[in-house]
Amino acid sequence: MINNRYDFVMLFDVENGNPNGDPDAGNSPRMDAETGYGFITDVCIKRKIRNYVSLTKEGEAGYNILIKPDKSLNEKFTDAYIEEGLPLEQKKKNEDDVKKARDYMCKNYFDVRVFGAVMSTGDDPCGIVRGPVQINFARSLSPINIQDVTITRQARTTKDRKATGETEMGRKSIIPYALYRAEGYISAAQANKITDMTEEDVELLWNAIINMFEEDHSAARGKMCTRKLYIFKHDSVLGNCPSHVLFDKITVKEKDGIYVPRKFDDYEIIIDKDMPEGVELICK
Repeated sequence: MINNRYDFVMLFDVENGNPNGDPDAGNSPRMDAETGYGFITDVCIKRKIRNYVSLTKEGEAGYNILIKPDKSLNEKFTDAYIEEGLPLEQKKKNEDDVKKARDYMCKNYFDVRVFGAVMSTGDDPCGIVRGPVQINFARSLSPINIQDVTITRQARTTKDRKATGETEMGRKSIIPYALYRAEGYISAAQANKITDMTEEDVELLWNAIINMFEEDHSAARGKMCTRKLYIFKHDSVLGNCPSHVLFDKITVKEKDGIYVPRKFDDYEIIIDKDMPEGVELICK
């Protein structure tokens, strides 16, 4: 059970990498064509969190990950029915059985308990869970500069291609530097009503956000790291203040004289520490 609503702001950056490629644009970094600002999808951020939890909690009861490529989702839904001793032969499942299967998924899968899931597919549906944790798209604090870097490789893939020469050209799309900001929410009311997310899950979420890039380095993504995590803790389940009022208390801007940001120190973070009554600011 959670007794506090939370809102949070995370700042993370990328150096000489592609933080989130767009399949519709040749896997180039995602960018708002109208403004030139970069963005990263919520799905990408949650993937990093899932990977961290899967790595650090592997084998521990209650910390399985539903969204990962080990086996199909429908097979996992059927497993829930088997574990709960629910009938599999019925084509139209009883509502009580679906609820029991849903509760099993929430209890055993961290990402269902936290982010929710659509589990209504297949012959053994487990219902739909609206997750108490929601994360918005991340957006860069400055317009991004996408550079297409030409590379060569010496290992040809086929005999026909090797016959044309020893090397061939390739391409990597990178951002020299960008600082991103993402905002999120934890609804204690939703957690207590549906998924039974716990305070331990909340702490694990903070640890995952702080460390999600440390165990996920790759040449394609370059150097990425979480720089700051600001948590607004309400002293009630339903909250003491609208989230947008709290988000406005964290302002990030380029320092005077900086026209092309190339490092975290090129930005200034201004925090209004005058919190509304019943709200505590925690900086990590």
